[in-house]
Amino acid sequence: MKKTLLFLILSFLTFSLYANIRLPNILGSNMVLQQKSTTKLWGWGSPGEKIKITTSWDNKSIEVLTDGNASWQISIQTPQAGGPYTVVLEGENKITLENIFIGEVWVCSGQSNMEWSHNNGLTSIKEEFSQLSKLNIKLFKIPKVTSKTPQDNTEGGWVACDSNTLKAFSAVGYYFGKELNKDLNVPIGLISSNWGGTPAEVWTPENLVEGNAVLKEAAAKKTPAPWWPIAPGYAYNAMIAPLVNYNIAGAIWYQGESNTTTASSYTELMNTMISAWRKAWNNNFPFYYVQIAPYKYDSYNIGALLREAQTKNLATEKTGMVVVSDLVSDTLNIHPTNKKDVGLRLANLALAETYGLKKGAYKSPIFKSLNVSGSNAEIDFDYAETGLLLKGDKPKEIFIAGADKVFYPATVKIKGNKIFVSNKQVKTPVAVRYQFSNAGLGNLFSKAGLPVAPFRTDDWELDTSKIK
Repeated sequence: MKKTLLFLILSFLTFSLYANIRLPNILGSNMVLQQKSTTKLWGWGSPGEKIKITTSWDNKSIEVLTDGNASWQISIQTPQAGGPYTVVLEGENKITLENIFIGEVWVCSGQSNMEWSHNNGLTSIKEEFSQLSKLNIKLFKIPKVTSKTPQDNTEGGWVACDSNTLKAFSAVGYYFGKELNKDLNVPIGLISSNWGGTPAEVWTPENLVEGNAVLKEAAAKKTPAPWWPIAPGYAYNAMIAPLVNYNIAGAIWYQGESNTTTASSYTELMNTMISAWRKAWNNNFPFYYVQIAPYKYDSYNIGALLREAQTKNLATEKTGMVVVSDLVSDTLNIHPTNKKDVGLRLANLALAETYGLKKGAYKSPIFKSLNVSGSNAEIDFDYAETGLLLKGDKPKEIFIAGADKVFYPATVKIKGNKIFVSNKQVKTPVAVRYQFSNAGLGNLFSKAGLPVAPFRTDDWELDTSKIK
C-alpha cells in the first residue's frame, strides 16, 4: 500500500513538473516586442491545458489550449512603442514576464565582422559605456550551436545593454541600434546570431542548397574547418529557426569573406537565403547588408568578384547595401576596426527606407551605364544626385581598356553625377573598372561623402588562381 501511494505521489509530481507552462528563451523578461504588430507568443504545457495570458498594456486577457503535441501558440496585438509592461501567463503554474518593452526588433547576423565586439579587441567601444544608461536597448545573444534539423528553442536571454553585456555583443549591431534608438526614440531589441568564418550556406536551409545544382556544387567545395561549420543549414537550424515566430522589423547582415572562393554562386545563394528567411517569418522584411571590405586574399580577384555578386543582390526587393572600402586602413586585416561607421551606414539605410526619416544621400553611388563617345568612356551612376568628387589630386584604381583587354590607368573628369574616363593608349574604349581588385583602395566619392561602389563594365573572365 505504501509503495502504491509513493508511486502515485511521484507520478503526480512528475506530471505536474511537465504540465507546467514553459516558454522558449526568446520570450522572457526584458524582451522587446515589435510595435504595432500581430506578435506571436508560444510555448509548451500539458496537452489540453488552458492557459490565460494577460498583457498589461491593455489589461486584456486571452485564453489558449495546449494541443496534443503539448504545444501552444497565440497571436496578440502590440501597441505603439512604450513600456515597461508585464505579461502574465497562468495555467498549472504562473509565469510573470517583467520589464517588457514595445519597440523595434532587428536580427544582426553573419560571420566575424558582424560578430566582432569589445572582447575581440575593439577597445574604442569603451567610449560608449558612460552613455548606455541613457539608451533603451535590449540584447539577445545566441550561442554558437548547430543542428541537423530545425530547432524550436535556443539558449540565451534578454538583457539590458550595459557596460558588461555590450562587451560580448556585436559592435556593428550596437551602433546600428543606438542610432535607431536615438532617431526613432523607441526601445530597440537586437538579436545577435553570428559565427565567425561561416559561409552563407550554413545559414540557408539545407534542402534549398541540396536541391539546387549550382548551390550544391559550390557547397561541396567548402573546406572543413575546426572552428566553424560548413554543412548547409546547420547554423540556420539552431540559430535562426528558433527565432522565426518572434516578430522582427528586419535583418542586417555582414558576411561574404568565407564565400570568396565560390563568388559566382553567391548572388543566387543570398537570394535563396533571404527568401527562405522571409518565408519562415512570413514577413517580407527589409534586409540590409555590408559589402565586404578590401583585403589581400591569397587568390587573384576573388574579393572583387564577391563584391560584384553582392552588388547584384540589390536587384532583390527591400535590400540595401553599404560600402565600406573607405573605412579600411590595413588591407592585411580582414576585420577592419571601424565598426561604428558601418553600423551608422546600416542605420541610415533603415531610417530612410524602413522608417522614412532619413533625408539626403544615404546610399553609395552604384554604376548605372557606360556610353562611349570617341576616345572617352562616359560612366553614369545611380544615387549620385549630389555629384561626385575625387579625394586627392589623382584618381586611384580607375582603369580603361579597349578590345585588346589591356587596362591602363585612367584620366578622369567629373561632371555632376558622371565621370568621363580616358587614356591616350585606348583609342576606342570598351571597358572601365573601378577598384575592381581584392585590396584596391579608390578615391571616388559622392559629394555627400559616401564611397562609390566598386564596379566593372565588362564581363571578361578573370584570373582567380593562387597568388604565388
